[in-house]
Amino acid sequence: MSLILASSSPFRKAILEKLRIDFKTASPDINESRENGESPFNLALRLSQEKALEVAKSHSGLIIASDQVATLGNGNNAQDEIFTKPGSHENAFLQLKKSSGKTITFLTGLALLNTETLKIQTHVELFKVTFKQLSDNQILSYLNKEDVLNCAGSFKSEGLGIALFSNMEGSDPNSLIGLPTIQLIKMLAKENVHIL
Repeated sequence: MSLILASSSPFRKAILEKLRIDFKTASPDINESRENGESPFNLALRLSQEKALEVAKSHSGLIIASDQVATLGNGNNAQDEIFTKPGSHENAFLQLKKSSGKTITFLTGLALLNTETLKIQTHVELFKVTFKQLSDNQILSYLNKEDVLNCAGSFKSEGLGIALFSNMEGSDPNSLIGLPTIQLIKMLAKENVHIL
């Protein structure tokens, strides 16, 4: 059965390539807006499912979809502020300034859809990152050294972003990059796709 990664993210593609399995990619075109009263947890879960279902309209097989939400809260409250991809140097600076000395919760939704059986497995992985107290100069220095305009939270943990943190807490570091691999391997095994 074909494996399809429902993402155009080079970060997710690179993570999946580490598992040494054959897969194709397809970009889902969905509305990623947050619904009224929706918690970050429910947003990450819903968007990962919607991405899988959207790609299933044109592809068959096992579809892997993921979506990540970063928040200053614990992720269960509809009032929790969400950090989107900054898109500009100014927004990235403001996000990192807001994160200084605080803990950011990353919620990564994961969906695995079997288009033959229509069975969908879902999961939301939590990963917490606590930032050091950062000076404006440290933030500017970081932003001048690493391109993070397309990264939720305005950093790359797999790169120089690690220098911004005082602590990391979670069971799967790949979830911070955008794809909870430990959970994905468990889901694939339930579909008789074994990595080892």
